[in-house]
Amino acid sequence: MKAAAAMTIRACLFGLICLAATGAATGAMAQTVSSRMTAAANAFLSTLDAGQKKNLSFAFEDEQQRKRWSNLPVKMVPRAGLHLGALNAVQREAAMALVSSALSAKGLQKVQEIMDGDEILKTDAGANPNMFGKDFYYISILGTPSDKTPWILQFGGHHLALNVTVAGDKGTLTPSLTAAQPGVYTLNGKTVRPLAGESDKAAALFNSLSTQQRSQAVLGSRVADLVLGPGEDGKTIQPEGLKASAMTERQRALLVDLIAEWAVIIHENLAAARMADVQAGLLDTWFAWSGPTTATPGTNIGSYYRIQGPKLVIEYAPQGNDPGMHIHAMFRDPTNDYGRQYTAK
Repeated sequence: MKAAAAMTIRACLFGLICLAATGAATGAMAQTVSSRMTAAANAFLSTLDAGQKKNLSFAFEDEQQRKRWSNLPVKMVPRAGLHLGALNAVQREAAMALVSSALSAKGLQKVQEIMDGDEILKTDAGANPNMFGKDFYYISILGTPSDKTPWILQFGGHHLALNVTVAGDKGTLTPSLTAAQPGVYTLNGKTVRPLAGESDKAAALFNSLSTQQRSQAVLGSRVADLVLGPGEDGKTIQPEGLKASAMTERQRALLVDLIAEWAVIIHENLAAARMADVQAGLLDTWFAWSGPTTATPGTNIGSYYRIQGPKLVIEYAPQGNDPGMHIHAMFRDPTNDYGRQYTAK
């Protein structure tokens, strides 16, 4: 009976993964993202015992849990919830089905590549096997999964943090941190660059700028890391750099394409609304650059850049002596991090 039950759960989970990955809009697949996520959450919860459910669950307004994410390994900055290494095969598959239900196909691929990179990092010479790898990614739920009332799915660990808030037919994936170490690796004979688009599209935009435009875009001081990264909730910075209104139409198109690398990580059914916000605020969006002014598409850039608009702040911050291999990157919506608009009184 247990084996049959496990097979049934696996079959259901496979269907959920396919559903999230394809985004088809017919029949049962036309449901809202919150309905999709709620179904996946309940499937995951059904695999857990009472103790695990308690560790997974937090109040929707739990500010401490909302902030419990970081670039750093979980041994350095503890997370809360359930980590994948503590789950059996069925539970782990259910957890990843829940994560995938919130993401677009492109977003799911990016998350998998970041996690695969961390698994490779675990095997590097000198690496602590008890600090890196897929086992150390945590999942938690704030609030009660529902297709009507707001709740939050959190998933992350080293160089990954997803804060997905859904409320009925609305949803946001901010703040989100999609970083990478290593920034380039080989898996199954293929070269993988988890942040290839974030790097190559930024290089294309920067290389398109005129001398005068570069003089505005390049900052006078060096920015070494994320300014509004983990622990900086609620803080703001003054926009600086080159304003999109001073760009050509082609350059603005390149900027929108770059922003999409973050905006379309969320499920396709919600990504369109996010991109509509991007377009609406485009002329009031700024592009700033710090670091080397040589940017080669196809190679991870070694320069910091920031994109700041009415409803977004994006940062890309290479680290260390080999910046192409260690990259911090994140996306915020200062008007709606953690879905605050959905619960505003």
